[in-house]
Parts: sequence; C-alpha cells; structure tokens
Amino acid sequence: MTAVVDLLEQGSAWLEDQRVKHTARTVVYQRDAEAIEVQATIGRTVFEQADEYGAIVRHEARDFLILADDLVIGGQAVLPERGDRIREPQGEKVFVYEVMAPGKEPAWRYSDPYRKTLRIHTKHVGTESVL
Repeated sequence: MTAVVDLLEQGSAWLEDQRVKHTARTVVYQRDAEAIEVQATIGRTVFEQADEYGAIVRHEARDFLILADDLVIGGQAVLPERGDRIREPQGEKVFVYEVMAPGKEPAWRYSDPYRKTLRIHTKHVGTESVL
C-alpha cells in the first residue's frame, strides 16, 4: 500500500511542477513592509452564503495558487493571513488584492492532499498605475 501512496504523491508533485512551469506568473506577496516575488497560478472560488433574510448571496474570490515552500517572509516559512496583499502586475497596471474570504470562511486552504500548494482567496482592493 505504501508504494501506491508514494506514487500518488510523486504524481501530484510532478503536476504541481508543471503547473508552476506552464501556468504561473510572477506576483508580489506582501505582509506589512516585507514583500517577496512568488510564482502564482490564478483561479477563483465562488462562495454562497445566506444573508439575514435567508437569500443566498454569492461572492467570487480571485485565488492565487502558490507553492507553500515559496511563501518565505523574513527568512521564515509562513502561512497566509487575512490582510496580507498580493500585487499582480498586468501591462501598465498593478492590481492589488487583499487576502480575505467572506464571513467566517477561511482565507486560504491547501489545494492538494500533500499540502504542497496554497489556494489563497482574495478580494480586489485597488489598482495602481506603473510609473
């Protein structure tokens, strides 16, 4: 049984390497004054929650898939925290996203069973022009 588990983990690692090589872009992950460049694949998550009247409200988050080993700030491996920022350059603009999720939903989760990739939920909070 162990050989099957190892084979699945190896396959998952290979797929993650391919994702980073072929579908990722460079973004800046920022916590307070510290900022690092990381490779991220863009995704989305749709959250559905009932409001105080029982109506279902949908929220869509822009997700950034980042290898957990790449999230090192100040020499320490860290996990995402609400309030961190991700800056995504695109042409003449930089889109700024804040790590958050609606209500009591977690702001991030592991994207794979081996805890190699973080799926970080964000909300667009600003757009800046590149100087």
